[in-house]
Amino acid sequence: MRTIYVLVALSLSISLLTGAGLLFVYQRITDLTVKINQFEESTNQSLTNLQHSIKNWVASINEKLGEMNLTGREQTVVVIKQNLTAPELVYEKVKDSVVLIKATVIVETLLGRTYASSQGSGFVYDSLGHIVTNFHVIENAINVEVFFPDRTSFKAEIVGFDPYSDIAVLRINSGNKTLHPLALGNSSNLRVGQPVIAIGNPFGFAASLTSGVISQLGRCLRSPGGKLVPDVIQFDAAVNPGSSGGPLLDYSGKVIGITTAIYSQTREFSGIGFAIPSNIISKVVSSIIKTGKYRHPYMGIRGVDVNSEIARLMNLPEARGFLITGVEKNSPADKAGLRAGNKIEMISEGTICGFTVYSNEKINLGGDVILAVDNVKIFGIADLLTYLEEHKEPSDQVVLTIYRDGRLLNVTLTLGAFPP
Repeated sequence: MRTIYVLVALSLSISLLTGAGLLFVYQRITDLTVKINQFEESTNQSLTNLQHSIKNWVASINEKLGEMNLTGREQTVVVIKQNLTAPELVYEKVKDSVVLIKATVIVETLLGRTYASSQGSGFVYDSLGHIVTNFHVIENAINVEVFFPDRTSFKAEIVGFDPYSDIAVLRINSGNKTLHPLALGNSSNLRVGQPVIAIGNPFGFAASLTSGVISQLGRCLRSPGGKLVPDVIQFDAAVNPGSSGGPLLDYSGKVIGITTAIYSQTREFSGIGFAIPSNIISKVVSSIIKTGKYRHPYMGIRGVDVNSEIARLMNLPEARGFLITGVEKNSPADKAGLRAGNKIEMISEGTICGFTVYSNEKINLGGDVILAVDNVKIFGIADLLTYLEEHKEPSDQVVLTIYRDGRLLNVTLTLGAFPP
């Protein structure tokens, strides 16, 4: 009987221990399950946050690419194409906008009046049929025709011209033909070394392209009207007779100038071409379309750029500025009280815009020297003309800083219009 109690007690003890063990294990398993669930919830939340972050990042990238209207792959292709084939791309973009111009002109000879042909280039300015070219292409013309690369042609009327900037505007009635105007760029942003493209019709070879770089800026040219044209672009893309009036373009396809002249002893290209800058084109052409002409600001002075020899002879503090040697009677300069000198001296050389106008000649010294206009420093007449052409119009006022009799003075001058 005692043995039975012992066995029962032992059995109960074993059962209690087993139950306690199972309870402990169950508790541990429960704790572990809770921790696993917490870990899963935390991981899921982190994954959700990460997915949201990635989604937002991708959306932002797509938005940026959308603004550029490019995908990453397309962007790479375009950049490569622009770097490698910019002239081809520009040509395809503008080729239908560059025209050949043929004119019948009157020529006065010793034997009387006769007729000759003139040929040049031009480009479509707007959808109304306005064509821009050089004045010297259509000077004295009695008949003008415009030819497009697709061989369509139109009779053109002369809307107006400005001999002083060598710009003329024609107009055609294009009928059902779709015109593709070229956009004007900002020539004040140009840099020496910048690549450029010239398209024209040299020797009658239609729609010819040449490329090069801007070799210098701020040059001066004498126009057919005899006026100095300031801020002219110098470039080395090959141009020849027949190219005059054609566009000079940057690699975006915008017109930055009109090809107008070459520097040559043989009338064939020798490495230097010149173009009227687009900022002048914009002002002149818009005025011609509205009024048939353009009025250039005018002061009424003659003179020479100050060099070291003139500075020494006049005892000037520095060798810069524009020396007035003559004042037109009743001109804006005359009314403002500007003075020419009356001291006659021999100088070895005197230049205007780089052109030699005096060589071992006597000139009037002692006159006013223009050193600044509206606080813009002047080194020579080119700086003065550039400022007036880009920023002023007839009837505007300017303040000139001049050197007179050993002292600085400010003189207010009201600009007139260049005489026709």
